[in-house]
Amino acid sequence: AAVPTMSLSGNLVLSRYASDRKTFITGGWLGLINTGPVATATKRISSAMDVRKSLVDPPAGSLSGGNLQKFIVGRELDRQPRVLVVNQPTWGVDAGAASRIRQALVDLAKSGSAVIVISQDLDEVFEIASSISVINEGRLSKPEPAATMTRERIGLLMGGFHDGAGHGVDPAEAAHAH
Repeated sequence: AAVPTMSLSGNLVLSRYASDRKTFITGGWLGLINTGPVATATKRISSAMDVRKSLVDPPAGSLSGGNLQKFIVGRELDRQPRVLVVNQPTWGVDAGAASRIRQALVDLAKSGSAVIVISQDLDEVFEIASSISVINEGRLSKPEPAATMTRERIGLLMGGFHDGAGHGVDPAEAAHAH
């Protein structure tokens, strides 16, 4: 998600070149980086996600894992995407970084975006999900409200007990049904 030797702002330009080209790039076909908006966005993301860094725009690889992960998640959230899919968003980060990332995902969902979180951390799933599905042997269970889901039910779904008959929903069929 980041090139370690490039600055945070350089990584931002790489990831948002297509979506923010008119803001971040000037000079027509020459493609010169418009440093003002890039620096402003980098600062906004770092501030919103409480990214701790020793320089204003350090190389991505100089940040701790948690701070880099907060910047990467913040970079994607800063776009205000209508749909966001994240896999293990808090894997390996400290409790403070995990809390910040989880809250940012919840806030994005509350703003009307669809947020799909793939996680093995059941505490995380219960903390941020409004509905829960389980994948077992390539089959997706029907979503169930997180408020009524239990760890035992998740265990059954993980073991292949879907919809009372041991069958899940084929993800391809589920995509066509909606």
